[in-house]
Amino acid sequence: MTAPLKQPGCELCELSVPVAWQDEKFSVILVDDAAYPGFCRVILRDHVREMSDLSREDRLLINEAVYQVELAVRDVMRPLKVNVASLGNVVPHLHWHVIPRYADDAHFPAPVWAQAARQTDEATLAGRRALLPALQEAIVRRFNQ
Repeated sequence: MTAPLKQPGCELCELSVPVAWQDEKFSVILVDDAAYPGFCRVILRDHVREMSDLSREDRLLINEAVYQVELAVRDVMRPLKVNVASLGNVVPHLHWHVIPRYADDAHFPAPVWAQAARQTDEATLAGRRALLPALQEAIVRRFNQ
């Protein structure tokens, strides 16, 4: 396994958070976001800015990884909708956000980065947070098949 290509100062090259799953090409993390339990990121391990910079093989591989994480989120978190986004404006390192959405979440139906419309009941959020160990297990299971 070759070492990933890194960019000094890139927070996604130097992950300082626990990783749910990883191989030589990408990492999956559970984002520590109190308002959005189950929010995951799929992060390319090489420092690459754009999808068009990837080989066809790596494009297919990373898209499959995002798909598998989305399936795990759907299976465990049971959201109304899943948002998948790859922006990279703040951190220009290829990564995808996989975000479970619910009608009662703080921003629904707007993006999670918009102005909050409400506050989700804390008991509801606690119930969703309780699912996080099962989500991590589902992610690991999907990639270890």
